[in-house]
Amino acid sequence: MGVVRFQISMSLDGYMAGPRQSEENPLGVGGLALHQWVFELEAWRRWQGLEGGVVNESSQTIEEARANAGATIMGRNMFGGGPGPWDEPAWTGWWGDEPPFHTPVFVLTHHAREPLEMKGDTTFFFVTEGIGAALAQALAAAGDRDVVIGGGADTIGQYLAAGLVDAFELHLVPVLLGDGARLFAGADTPSVEQVRVIEAPGVTHLAYRVAGRG
Repeated sequence: MGVVRFQISMSLDGYMAGPRQSEENPLGVGGLALHQWVFELEAWRRWQGLEGGVVNESSQTIEEARANAGATIMGRNMFGGGPGPWDEPAWTGWWGDEPPFHTPVFVLTHHAREPLEMKGDTTFFFVTEGIGAALAQALAAAGDRDVVIGGGADTIGQYLAAGLVDAFELHLVPVLLGDGARLFAGADTPSVEQVRVIEAPGVTHLAYRVAGRG
């Protein structure tokens, strides 16, 4: 049986995106610096359909992030297209014609729309009934594989507060953003057990198991 998990890059002061996020700058001011470590990796580039790249201590975490993933959940902001009712023609996501997920993706939104089939076996389903309904659909789609909570911070926070996450990995980047989207903003976060630390160029990978899960 799979687990419900997430993995996310985070600044030293606890932000997963910088201030003043927008459709033009979805990671906010300075937020791109949180992901520089991953862009050069051969494992990440292969996942995006690109060639080349390096192999280092971070490669293992990227391989594991994709391994056994059977479904993904994300918030409306991570999918994109702005707030409110969907425009026509409707936004098809930040992810291009062939998104990197290759699984069903369940998008939390207040505005219904028909499923969106993309190249590479990715289909976006738009869920208006909340996080429980999205997780139930994702678990059914994933079968014995994992459900990955893709983000953003608010979506991950809701699943953590509801006690629905089994495990997660933080990619801690030596950057101070000062403001933005904070991952652990609320008090209703679970107790966790550290299971692994990997030091790598430009980042430290911290893996945790949520206490009492599994």
